[in-house]
Amino acid sequence: MADRNQSDIYQEFNNCVNMAPKELEEWLATDRSKSVGDTNTPGGDGGESTGHKMGRRIVELKRTAKADLEDADFDAMNKVVGYVHRHSAQRPDGDVSQTNWRYSLMNWGHDPCRK
Repeated sequence: MADRNQSDIYQEFNNCVNMAPKELEEWLATDRSKSVGDTNTPGGDGGESTGHKMGRRIVELKRTAKADLEDADFDAMNKVVGYVHRHSAQRPDGDVSQTNWRYSLMNWGHDPCRK
């Protein structure tokens, strides 16, 4: 977060996360959402993937007023921005609408099929 201020991170986060909180919550409840991602994370979270866990955090962040956000929130937002940019750069060829690549991004609040 050293290179960018909180205002920039907030703006980038809201540009990257193109799913509304309720929409993201509904997506996270699906089997497709739960079927993708890395579950080899320390801390014993019952097999929940990193992206799925972050999806729940994103819902909280989107529902928090900007004035109430803390440094840890901006760190999480910055992590989301980085992931969405890195993963988007790995877009596979062809129709991605039913791919694990898309589902993984959606766990992070970004639907790449949305215009």
